[in-house]
Amino acid sequence: MSDFLLVHGSGHGAWCWDRVVPALERLGHSARAIDLPGAGDDPTPHDQVTLASYAQAVADAVRGGEVLVGHSAGGYAITAAAELVPDRIDRLIYLCAYVPVPGMTLADRRRSAPSQPLMDAVSVDAGRIAFTVDPAKAASKFYNDMDETLAAWAVSKLRPQPIAPQETVVDLRHSPALPRRYIRCMNDQTIPPEFQVTMTEDWPPETVTEMQTSHSPFLSDPDGLAAILDRFARD
Repeated sequence: MSDFLLVHGSGHGAWCWDRVVPALERLGHSARAIDLPGAGDDPTPHDQVTLASYAQAVADAVRGGEVLVGHSAGGYAITAAAELVPDRIDRLIYLCAYVPVPGMTLADRRRSAPSQPLMDAVSVDAGRIAFTVDPAKAASKFYNDMDETLAAWAVSKLRPQPIAPQETVVDLRHSPALPRRYIRCMNDQTIPPEFQVTMTEDWPPETVTEMQTSHSPFLSDPDGLAAILDRFARD
């Protein structure tokens, strides 16, 4: 069985995987989630958070042979970590995530999408250190396929997102050689589903699958997500 290391996206924390970890364990796997620097319960000041610190945090959590799962912006974090410790990682799974390409930051990737559905909910602080997502709009952007109570709980857990990691290029030297898989979320109101298709249009068909969910299947369909992760870890 596999050991999964689960990495969250913008504004989230390890808490977002609370339903997926036991679902994976029921399938016989081990699974852990971490807070990236400045996220969740991690106290790192936002002006000290970089993509390099993300990569090091993920790499430090790798024990050897893990399947790394990155959600949304976490696609950049797991790829950057794989550049540090490629020999200790089994494969990379991108969950409705931005996939790094040479010379493009995450922000570049976002801006190249055909639409920007999240941006009307985003506010940047005066120092351009971090951005926040309007709590009044977050549920419709992230959690549009779950009950109001669960969505409200998730919104209450969101934190500001440091900008620097999303304005940094990943130097792709080692990670492209690792096996990789992609899960598209076709009711995503954050990363346009058609852009998820574009990012993976040249991937072998067996390495890509789809869920009919919002941007957050870890909350709305944790068992369905765990089943896909189980399959991708085995193939």
